[in-house]
Amino acid sequence: MFGYIIINKGDMKFKEFDIYHSYYCGLCQALKNKFGKAGQLCLTYDMTFLVMLLSSLYEPETEVGEIKCIAHPFEKHSTRTNVFSFYGADMNLFFAYYKCRDDWEDERKFSRLVYGKLLKKAYKEICAQYGRKARRMDGLMRELTAQEKRKNQNIDQMAGLFGEVMGEIMAAREDEWHESLKGMGAYLGKFIYLLDAYEDVEEDIRQGRYNPLARRFNDPDFEEEIRTILTMIMAGCCKEFEKLPVIENVEILRNILYSGVWYRYEVVRQKREEAQLKEKAGNRQGVENARSV
Repeated sequence: MFGYIIINKGDMKFKEFDIYHSYYCGLCQALKNKFGKAGQLCLTYDMTFLVMLLSSLYEPETEVGEIKCIAHPFEKHSTRTNVFSFYGADMNLFFAYYKCRDDWEDERKFSRLVYGKLLKKAYKEICAQYGRKARRMDGLMRELTAQEKRKNQNIDQMAGLFGEVMGEIMAAREDEWHESLKGMGAYLGKFIYLLDAYEDVEEDIRQGRYNPLARRFNDPDFEEEIRTILTMIMAGCCKEFEKLPVIENVEILRNILYSGVWYRYEVVRQKREEAQLKEKAGNRQGVENARSV
């Protein structure tokens, strides 16, 4: 369900990309330091956005360094690491554990069962560390899973549940920015959930799996409806973001929120349109062939 909150590299300056990548590498190192190599495997760009946003808002003391790693063995890469890198690492692993559990329960993927067992101890430690926040997120994720098993087709309710989870994650501190961060998270969570359902709907229908958009997919206004809803959601998210006094890295964050988040949507939409055009062309050709016989 992750991998949607990314940059638009084509609209980014080289220096901006290097800064963004240094936060990504810093999060990777935080995962390694806290949870070992198993933790590094759950690294996401979505949590990189969280780390950068919180770092830019609160401006904590940040350690800048250089490393070589398995992914980049021949050259050093810059890293930026601070308290929010480790917070992002915790949240990254929390979601990775849930993803493993869901994949095992839904599709019996043995690899996810094994990986989930590797993460279980760390997951329990995170739950103990974050107390009320972790219990709140755990309850919401369990409710989301329960509603999915009931095949709930109310997309507002389903996306809203995941939005509440993301709101808890984004609002890392109880302070004057808590409500705006929680609002941002709620909108981002809704966007992620809806876009994930949009991307998977055809495959889920073929495989007989749950998808909250399955009943709407064949509606003639499906594409326009989804685009409208996603646009409204991100408009709300960006409105909450602009309330925050973010100066450092603000253009990188805007690149993600105003442009990067749409990348996967556009790829899926264009691929789907091309497939539909080919299908129509094939049908026309079939009719013409039948007439010529």
